[in-house]
Amino acid sequence: MVSAEQKRKAWSVVIASTFAFTMCFMVWMMFAVIGIPIKKNLDLNETQFGLLVAMPVLTGSLIRLPLGMLTDKFGGRIVFAVLMAVVIVPIYLMSHATEYWHFLVTGLFVGLAGGSFTVGISYCARWFPKSQQGTAMGIFGAGNSGSAVTKIVAPSLVLAYGWQFVPQVYAAIMLGTLILFWLFSYDDPSHNAGKSVSVKEQLQALKDPKVWKYSQYYSIVFGGYVALSLWMTKYYVSEYGFDIKDAAFLAACFSLPGGVLRALGGWMSDKWGAHSVTWWVLWVSWICLFILSYPQTSLTIQTVTGPQTFHMGLNVWVFTAIMFVMGVAWAVGKASVFKYLSNDYPSNIGVVSGVVGLAGGLGGFLLPIMFGALVDITGIRTSCFMLMYGVVWVSLIWMYWTEVRRADPTGQQGKTLHVLAK
Repeated sequence: MVSAEQKRKAWSVVIASTFAFTMCFMVWMMFAVIGIPIKKNLDLNETQFGLLVAMPVLTGSLIRLPLGMLTDKFGGRIVFAVLMAVVIVPIYLMSHATEYWHFLVTGLFVGLAGGSFTVGISYCARWFPKSQQGTAMGIFGAGNSGSAVTKIVAPSLVLAYGWQFVPQVYAAIMLGTLILFWLFSYDDPSHNAGKSVSVKEQLQALKDPKVWKYSQYYSIVFGGYVALSLWMTKYYVSEYGFDIKDAAFLAACFSLPGGVLRALGGWMSDKWGAHSVTWWVLWVSWICLFILSYPQTSLTIQTVTGPQTFHMGLNVWVFTAIMFVMGVAWAVGKASVFKYLSNDYPSNIGVVSGVVGLAGGLGGFLLPIMFGALVDITGIRTSCFMLMYGVVWVSLIWMYWTEVRRADPTGQQGKTLHVLAK
């Protein structure tokens, strides 16, 4: 029986961790806004801009697996706190960068903040029974809304004081967050694996083909979310001609539900199961991306009265509405993928979430670079959605062959006859 004190500590941990993760994600995504004036000042092309905004995502992704292992061994509280302390100085130093390589290098160190997800998701999950882990992880994952916070806060700071003021303010915010987190979080030594678990034993999860399948799902719902969160402000500026403040506000219509509603995804996954929820998330994504992929098109037809030109394309309000729907779907999907992990890997969720988080983060790193390259090559701005459409197809086919076809007649996921790749 869980005591009232233990319940209080558990929810205090979730609230403190969610707030800390929100601030870390806000920092992780700041290039989505300050990258636009930097691009103009340095006269960067689309590919260079894609690399600029993606650089923090690289380290935030690569660090996730070792952070997951450290969390399993030493506990989430100390790892989370040290991680936030380490990024404060690089955040501040970014305000003094002047050359392109300066931003790339400092971006790598600032990107460590993105690794906070793997630490916090494991830290929060272990305070709750399995029946509530989806909800707890969903609430924590709502910290993804830090992306929307950046889009709301940073443009006003840029317009009022210049982009250099943003990292200075964010460094002070991170210091305050570290102090608050330490005051309102708790340790539970029983959650730590200790030195009895070797690195080799932890890495055995990499041999499980299901881990790679879940990584593919997560590369869409999280990697795609990160990539489009970084890309959308500039997309609104380039495609629809908005200024940076209005563009960031509209981009937040995708980022905010994509973060906040993750808690809803956790509840849905606890109620209906990870498989059913993820299946429908992928189908909603497929439909949205199919519509978003169609570029602005002018069609001229020769008629008996002369040429008639028709324009086809999404206006800004329809585009934003579809992005909102996809943001909701991906918020739910981020939680449902991690419900798979809490079900299948309760004893080493830290390292497995590190692997899956790494895959999702690498998607968030590679996709913006590919978005920029595709625009430079094709000149079509909607090519970013065409690329994501193809990635979703891969996941739908993979899920169909490994899960849907193996379901029993009642619609419940059945046992597989053979383990894939065994």
